[in-house]
Amino acid sequence: MKSNNKKRKIEVLVLSDIHLGTYGCHAKELLRYLKSIKPKIIILNGDIIDIWQFSKHFWPKSHMKIIKHLIGWISDKKEIYYIPGNHDELFRKFAHFKMGSFSIENKVVLDLNGEKAWFFHGDVFDVTIKHTKWLAKLGGKGYDLLILINTFVNYLSLLFGRGKVSLSKRIKDSVKSAVKFIDNFEQTAIDLAIDKKYNYVICGHIHQPTHKKVTTEKGCVTYLNSGDWVENLTALEYNMGEWQIYKYADAHYQTQDIHANDLDVDIIDKSSKEIFGQLVSDFNSK
Repeated sequence: MKSNNKKRKIEVLVLSDIHLGTYGCHAKELLRYLKSIKPKIIILNGDIIDIWQFSKHFWPKSHMKIIKHLIGWISDKKEIYYIPGNHDELFRKFAHFKMGSFSIENKVVLDLNGEKAWFFHGDVFDVTIKHTKWLAKLGGKGYDLLILINTFVNYLSLLFGRGKVSLSKRIKDSVKSAVKFIDNFEQTAIDLAIDKKYNYVICGHIHQPTHKKVTTEKGCVTYLNSGDWVENLTALEYNMGEWQIYKYADAHYQTQDIHANDLDVDIIDKSSKEIFGQLVSDFNSK
């Protein structure tokens, strides 16, 4: 069968909470998605590399392939903004760093067809992270362990002909404090965006893909969250004045032209090596 290599064009792509370097990261699925699209602007909205959980003993080839693909986009001079989150906060000290079309920023505001879109990760709203970071890190390790257990449970579930389940989602949906935190997070982002007269506010952090327009006494705004690549496998796409949530589970047809060996080859081409080397050199000179 002849392969169809046509890629979908996207004006703005938003990815967050990939958590490269953890067991829960679905890097192979993400790579299939990235290879199926052609974005013009890319917003990496935090927790791309999980430095909190990072271990030199766990860095699969598929995770390196994501880095290589992103570096390839930099070499293609695509407009890329990296907004660090709490799990990759180390990069915040490089805020305003620029190399060609790539930059690191704590927040980004874009003009989209005359409407202003405000992008930031969202951990600034998390009191636990601000005041008891050790507890948040401990929670991160527990979350990673839960994902490992979930993987084993789903293996058995599929073996016996049943569907997949998300233990973490069930826990979050059933614990009142978790539900309240998500509601408070969203409301805070919405209120701030309305005060600042933005049309869109786009966050990550809470792993909850969302797209909703909210009207209050002070005004209205569209709140969006890109979700994650641990539980939901989602992203945000903007085209012709419209936002939509991409769901990997609903769009496997977009990845039919990706060969299996594309996902596991541990090779970084010359241009990617040069760009990666330049990034490291520039960081070290800051």
